[in-house]
Amino acid sequence: MSSPADLVVTGGRIWTQDPGRPWAEALAVRDGKIVAVGSAAEAEAFTGPDTQVHDAGGAMIMPGLIDGHVHLNLGGSQAAFELPLAPTDDLDTILGRIGEWAAGLGPDAWVVGGIVGSTVLDGLADAAVLARLDEASGGRPVLLRDDSMHNRWVNSRALALMGVGPASADPDGGRYVRDGNGCLTGVLHESASAEAEAAFTRSITDVQARTDTAVATAIETLNSYGVTSAQEAATMLGSARALAALEASGGLNARVVLSMPVRPFLEDGLVGEELIAEVAELRGELVRPDFVKIVMDGVPMTRTTALLSPYRCGHGAEPTQGEMYWTLDDLVAQLKRCAELGLGAKLHATGDASARRVLDAAERLRNETASGIRLQIAHAEFVHPDDVPRFAEVNVVADLSPYIWYPSVIQDSIAEQVEPGLVESSWPMRDLVDSGAVVAAGSDWPCAAPTPDPWTGLETLVTRRNPDERFPGTLNPKQELTLEEAIAAFTSNPADALGIGDIAGRLAPGCSADFIVLDRNLFEIDPRDIHATRVQRTYFAGRLVHENPDGKASCAELTP
Repeated sequence: MSSPADLVVTGGRIWTQDPGRPWAEALAVRDGKIVAVGSAAEAEAFTGPDTQVHDAGGAMIMPGLIDGHVHLNLGGSQAAFELPLAPTDDLDTILGRIGEWAAGLGPDAWVVGGIVGSTVLDGLADAAVLARLDEASGGRPVLLRDDSMHNRWVNSRALALMGVGPASADPDGGRYVRDGNGCLTGVLHESASAEAEAAFTRSITDVQARTDTAVATAIETLNSYGVTSAQEAATMLGSARALAALEASGGLNARVVLSMPVRPFLEDGLVGEELIAEVAELRGELVRPDFVKIVMDGVPMTRTTALLSPYRCGHGAEPTQGEMYWTLDDLVAQLKRCAELGLGAKLHATGDASARRVLDAAERLRNETASGIRLQIAHAEFVHPDDVPRFAEVNVVADLSPYIWYPSVIQDSIAEQVEPGLVESSWPMRDLVDSGAVVAAGSDWPCAAPTPDPWTGLETLVTRRNPDERFPGTLNPKQELTLEEAIAAFTSNPADALGIGDIAGRLAPGCSADFIVLDRNLFEIDPRDIHATRVQRTYFAGRLVHENPDGKASCAELTP
């Protein structure tokens, strides 16, 4: 007999994500890696006197999910410390929640929370509404984040702490939104949001301790949804240090690929090569600083996404096609520098114009160098049909955002700004997959939704419908994927996109034993019920890192 396994799981319906053997009934784990996947007899051959054996009781088992785009510090801070708001909450509900939350705080404590839906934010450009926010907070400073995480709503006390007054000029790349009389409303767009975040950060006694707690909370939250690997989408030094400390203590129950911003954006701190050098010293087996983050444009809700055609007329707005933050030559130079450093690049590009610029730069990079660095377009929402096949041609991954590709609050706001034809053709996943592109999903938590729950995103890849009946209809339904393709977008595809496909995203001998036990078989239910899926157990490197207290009976421990 081969050396005994530490763990054998049998009696399951195991979706391996291995095309050579898609289904199995048992697996064996030794030293955190899979040593056998197949029949019960194949796995039980590894059973020894000290082997733990679990009977899955017919439950579906699949690879641990991979979140290809998440903000651990922001999401974990929201979960651990901040006022929770739903993007569907209306203004009166938000103000009421602020009043309740503020009542338990000291007179100078900040009220920080989210998510404010874009449709609500659209209606806040009125100084009279700012006065209501001031009253609700009882004079305490307020900082609320929207569902794009690009914009904020603050009150008068916060504006004063930011040093912003009626005569303040807008910052480069941002805006202090004013009403028709020129009065500040407290709404902040893009880089103006960074000033609010910096003012709040100055109020924190121990920023690193808070970050440590936030990041640990984020990892626990991801594990509870079955996520065992992730790409941190904009990694500042504090988050990197928190992850490295967790790994050093043995408490990091996920594999995390980092993406360091090359220019200042929404969080204060080191960026560029200073940050890259600092974070490189923190590399571990699980903490992998392998990417940079490049922001090409803004978001469509504030008309800062770079489009090939103009935004809708009306709303008193000036004609615009959005903003592009990089010239082609500058972007090519930055990508060549990434290649010299051996780093991939995650590029935020929400518009068809910004996506085209990334593809143009990628084409020049591939033609002018021998570089094979990994490139991703994050939020490939609007893609011109001529550019769809170019993703595969120049080897650029489409990093997609589950909570935006079906009818929702965000889509309602986008539809107010972007021409209907462009909205109706958005998120062309079917076309991208058929063209040979790698399509990978990432929650973008805490953007768009209050949790990183992947099951809604997986369902809506197949249905293009919102499970919430308040948002009827479909969004570009011809772009639906099959269930198998949707699962790949949450497992093997992001693993390959992150450079960890040899160890994660599949259940095969030699891979890390990252797997999850579900409360239902995804292949035997109506796809419109996938969002209700619950993870009963999450294993990372063969260790049980999450167990649903209501689902213990689904995986009974047996004596060998």
